[in-house]
Amino acid sequence: MNAKSKTDDTVYIFDTTLRDGEQSPGCTMNVQEKLKLALQLAKLNVDAIEAGFPMSSQGDFDAVELIARNVYGPAIVGLCRTGFADIDRAWNAIKASERPRIHTFIATSPVHMKKKLEMTPRQVVKAAVEAVKRARGYCDEVEFSPEDASRSEFDFLAEVVEKVIAAGATHVNIPDTVGYAIPEEFGKLIGNLIKKVPNSGRAVFSVHCHNDLGLAVANSLAAIRNGARQVECTINGLGERAGNASLEEIVMAIYTRHDLMGVKTNIITQEIYRTSRMVSKITGFTVQPNKAIVGRNAFAHEAGIHQHGVLRDKRTYEIMDAETIGIATSSLVLGKHSGRHAFNDKLIELGYELDTAMLNKAFSRFKNLCDQKKEVTDDDIQSIIEDELTVVDETYRLQSVHVMCGGTAKATAMIEMLHQSELLEQAAIGVGPIDAVYQCIRQIAGVDIKLVDFSVKSVTGGMDALGEVTARISDESGKIFSGRGAELDIVLASAKAYVMAINKLLHWRKGIEAKPARRKAAAKG
Repeated sequence: MNAKSKTDDTVYIFDTTLRDGEQSPGCTMNVQEKLKLALQLAKLNVDAIEAGFPMSSQGDFDAVELIARNVYGPAIVGLCRTGFADIDRAWNAIKASERPRIHTFIATSPVHMKKKLEMTPRQVVKAAVEAVKRARGYCDEVEFSPEDASRSEFDFLAEVVEKVIAAGATHVNIPDTVGYAIPEEFGKLIGNLIKKVPNSGRAVFSVHCHNDLGLAVANSLAAIRNGARQVECTINGLGERAGNASLEEIVMAIYTRHDLMGVKTNIITQEIYRTSRMVSKITGFTVQPNKAIVGRNAFAHEAGIHQHGVLRDKRTYEIMDAETIGIATSSLVLGKHSGRHAFNDKLIELGYELDTAMLNKAFSRFKNLCDQKKEVTDDDIQSIIEDELTVVDETYRLQSVHVMCGGTAKATAMIEMLHQSELLEQAAIGVGPIDAVYQCIRQIAGVDIKLVDFSVKSVTGGMDALGEVTARISDESGKIFSGRGAELDIVLASAKAYVMAINKLLHWRKGIEAKPARRKAAAKG
């Protein structure tokens, strides 16, 4: 990719949901979930996917390598520190990609250099330059980030940037690592760097803004207006602490205010809503109703005067169409008499392409739902499809749930689950039906876990609404796993969510236990 200047009108979208987004506490994704999301990000048409930090764990390495082999279109990026072992590890993970990119970083602020790195500024410059040269020996696209740039001394920052570009960096990313900057200040920083650094025209200037002061998107837009031509961001604004700049907000701000911004992105905006839902379902992080662009209330109008205006002309209170981000407004209504072809047509319209086996399974759930509620909406269909498409290694499979409760009787549950074709049964008494169900499941699985978070929401309105349950659990390691279930029966949905979370935990433990065996095999080799 050639260097871009302020006069170029394309802003490249660098998605780091799989790397920085996953660093949100409790936001754990398994390898198959990461691949599924990466494939959707490619449909969204992001320009680069930061697939992970290969040196951080074997799981991260495996996920990055799998994505590099199977996802086409975007650059596949591996993050690494400036140590040569890190860089080599990143290259081994991404080398199968049609567009590999190594992203290396080192801190440049006084507090980071002195307290964290215990390095002098000269040592930092040397490490940065040598790392970029090492990375360029592997691939044509190399990105460098001076960590905590917004708190770095300007002249030193400019020196580092100039020298890494001279060493071969094709992309220079200026991070506001702790969300410290203010838009006017950050915009000036980017503009002044581009002017000050004599070889700035040889690299794409990028920004990575955190949201600690709620200014990540505003800072990113200010940077774009001052010459940045790549933005690092995440779906739903996921990320450490208060999160990152939100991809959907940046893209739609550029789209909606093209008159002011004067730039464009390559994003297929109709895939935004579907991608947001996928991230929410995989991570268990529910999007708040008033979230800009993708929140449930983003296109809802309750006040009478607003409703009156929208009925006359949507432009009175809507600055963008829901269809633009992929919220379907089809008139095709499905019900109990709808056939498989009509159902499949609806799925294609909603953006799902299922193989025959999965289509049959989804159609069966759809028919069961039609027998239980009068009207099946697009949201209902999306919910059951996403439930079926969730990728989980099923150590345990829920077979049946029986609950007795009410009045003065103690809540009692009996659960049946399959484990390696063996049917296991357990009964328990709890303070309520869900507590009783969860006690049964824990006893069958033999796990000592804590329920960290439990949430229920209705997919639509009405007494017959499909309910979505998210259960988040942790074990003694403190690692958090989430599960999701969608059913008309909230108790059944709760059980499904809990079993899914436990299956994810057990799958993770298998990976941990396999590491010593891999190390022993490597030592023998």
